[in-house]
Amino acid sequence: MRADDLTVRFGATVALAPSSFRLAEATVTTLIGPNGSGKTTLLHALAGVTTPTGGRLDQPFGATTAFVGQLHHHHRWMPLSALEVVRMGRYRRLGLFSRFRRADHDAVADAASRADVEYLLAEPFGSLSGGQQQRVRIAQSLAGEPELLLLDEPVTGLDPPSQERVLEVIAAERARGTTVAFSTHHLDEAEMADQVLVLAGGVIAAGPPSSTLRPAVLSTAFAGKVLVIGDQFVLDEHGHDHAHERECLPADEHDA
Repeated sequence: MRADDLTVRFGATVALAPSSFRLAEATVTTLIGPNGSGKTTLLHALAGVTTPTGGRLDQPFGATTAFVGQLHHHHRWMPLSALEVVRMGRYRRLGLFSRFRRADHDAVADAASRADVEYLLAEPFGSLSGGQQQRVRIAQSLAGEPELLLLDEPVTGLDPPSQERVLEVIAAERARGTTVAFSTHHLDEAEMADQVLVLAGGVIAAGPPSSTLRPAVLSTAFAGKVLVIGDQFVLDEHGHDHAHERECLPADEHDA
């Protein structure tokens, strides 16, 4: 997928300033930036949820995309089993009223296995923990067999074991040839990616972690909230409801 000066406006408000980048096949791209920096807007544009108002967005013809939004606890009211939620991932291919075929059942079973939710399928979705719900929602997206998987803060608010499992799923999807992009507030998660998009109203840097996760770049995005302590730099984003408010990475001497 290729974006050139991709822009999103809502009336007079610029939600995403002109942004250019590439998403290569079978890679993981992370989006990092403070709240309100445009991460969700960018993911919505890539997913087709929001229509860009400027620039150009090109993707391979016929490529399928799946989007998993942020986890909200209001899902607990849903009167569905986990299996029914995962099966919904096939509706885009089948339509609402088509009957499941063997290939569809196999795709659902495979997605449940990859997300490690097979043992949860008979449970009411609303009774599951946040981490379990998130994995079921990811299994739903995998059931659609997407070439591009987009996730908006997929580990925010989850306990550490659930965070680890979701990140393992992301790595496994890359190995399978899926292109993955997800937003995060964790520097260590951003560092695991092939590419990082740093946002501050729009994409201000795009490239491998070695060239984007530097104090000079992050200080611009986070309005100077980067502390350099010896050979480490610390991203200090207070007030965000996340398991790790402070993340450390080695600081480059030149940037320091």
